[in-house]
Amino acid sequence: MELVQSQLGCISWIVFGALAGWVASLITGRNNRQGCLLNIVVGVIGAFLGGALASLIFGGTFAIRWSLSSFAVAVVGATLFLLVVNLFSRR
Repeated sequence: MELVQSQLGCISWIVFGALAGWVASLITGRNNRQGCLLNIVVGVIGAFLGGALASLIFGGTFAIRWSLSSFAVAVVGATLFLLVVNLFSRR
């Protein structure tokens, strides 16, 4: 069963991940502690995590593409990922 389907190329993933990771870092207050590379990693992981959660909640396969809904799902996933990282990094 495929939960997340990508309609982005390699360069698009980098730009999309950077934007989603940056917004998520602003929301969680980690913007001063992570650079551009970490924003990309967090954004890409967040896109897959958010897409998988959206697929499980709404059913079907979630397609990551250049759209506002995909960006919102990626930011939510990246924010959740950063909140979990914050829980473990504070100890």
